[in-house]
Amino acid sequence: MPEGSGIDLELSEAERRLRDQARAWLSANVPRPPLASMDTAEGFEQHRDWEAKLHAAGWSVVSWPTAYGGRGASLTEWLVFEEEYWAAGAPGRVNQNGIYLLGPTIMEVGTEEQKQRFLPAMASGREIWCQGWSEPDAGSDLAAIRSTARPDGSDWVLNGQKTWCSRGAFADWMFGLFRSDPGAERHRGLSFILVPLDAEGVSVRPIAQLDGETGFAEVFLDEVRVPGENLLGQAHRGWEVAMATAAFERGLSLRPPGRFSAAARRLVELARSRGLGPDTPAADRVAQAWMDSEAYRLHTLWTATRMAQGARVGPEASLNKVFWSEMDLAIHEAALELLGEEGQLLRGEGSWLEGFLFAQAGPIYAGTNEIQRNVVAERVLGLPR
Repeated sequence: MPEGSGIDLELSEAERRLRDQARAWLSANVPRPPLASMDTAEGFEQHRDWEAKLHAAGWSVVSWPTAYGGRGASLTEWLVFEEEYWAAGAPGRVNQNGIYLLGPTIMEVGTEEQKQRFLPAMASGREIWCQGWSEPDAGSDLAAIRSTARPDGSDWVLNGQKTWCSRGAFADWMFGLFRSDPGAERHRGLSFILVPLDAEGVSVRPIAQLDGETGFAEVFLDEVRVPGENLLGQAHRGWEVAMATAAFERGLSLRPPGRFSAAARRLVELARSRGLGPDTPAADRVAQAWMDSEAYRLHTLWTATRMAQGARVGPEASLNKVFWSEMDLAIHEAALELLGEEGQLLRGEGSWLEGFLFAQAGPIYAGTNEIQRNVVAERVLGLPR
C-alpha cells in the first residue's frame, strides 16, 4: 500500500456474509450463563470443549488454511469475525498462546510435517499450549535465559526452569526457548523447542494470580528428552523464531481490536445507565476510552491492509503493544470508578473487576512496556541507545 494512502472502511460482500454468519452462529451458541474461569480445572475443560465446538462449526481459526482447520479467510475477515466474537460476549480463548502465537509461527517457519502434526490439534482444542520463555532471572530480557537444550543423538535433552507460563497449570504442551550453544553470544545459540508437558522429567507447579486462581505455572525440566522434530526453525537460531512469535504477540494476533471495542461500548452503556453527565472528568475518561478503542480499530485495519499487500509487522509492534495494554487498563479503571464500591462485589468471567485484575498484567506480559518504549525509541525513531 503506498505511503499515505487510505483504506476502504466499507465491508465487501464476502466480509458482510461472514459477519452475518458469525453473528447468527454466536447468537445461538455462546454459553449462557458464562463458563467457569479457565484458570480452574473445571473451567479449563469447559473452555477446551468450547474450542472444539468452535472448530466443528469452522470458527476456531477462520484465517488459517482449510487444510489445518481454518476457513482460508483474509486477515480483514478475521478482524470482522473477532468484532462479532467479542460483541457477543463469547468466552476467552483458552488456547490463545497456540492459535494466536505459535500457530502463525509454525505456518511461517515450520516444516510441512510440523504443520500437519500440530496445527489441526491446536485448532480443535485437543492440545492446549502454554508459553515457556520467562525464567526467574530472564523476563523481558529473554537473551538471559539459562535453561539448556543439548543434542543427544536425534533427540534434545532439556534442563532448567520456566516461570509465568500462562495457561501452564493445565496445558498439554509448551513452546520454549533454550540455550543450545552455551559458548555463543547472548542472542545466538538459542533453540525454539516444542515440549509435551506429560514427558518424563517435567514437573508443573501452579502459580496463583491476583484473584487466587492458577492462571500461570512454573515448569521444571530435569533431563527431559524430546525428539529432534520438535525443534522449530534451525538449531541455535531460535531467537529469530521467537522474534517472529513476539511480532504476533505484540501486533495484531493476540489482542484484536474487537476485544477493546466491545469493552468500550460496555463502558459507554454503563455510563448511560449511571446517568453520567457530559461535563465531568469521568465522562471525559469514558469518551477518551471510546476514542482510543476506535483509533486502535482503524490503525489495525490499516495494518491489515498493508500486510495483505506484502508488508510485515516489524518493531512498530512494540508501539502497538504499549497502546492496547494501557488502553485496556484505562477502560477498566473508568468502569470501576463509575461502579464505586459495587464494582468490588461483581465477580466472574466478563465482570469489570475480573477484567481490571487481568489488565494489570498487560503492561508486563509480551515484554514490559518499559522495554517496548526502548524498542520504539531505538528501532522505530532511530534514537541513540
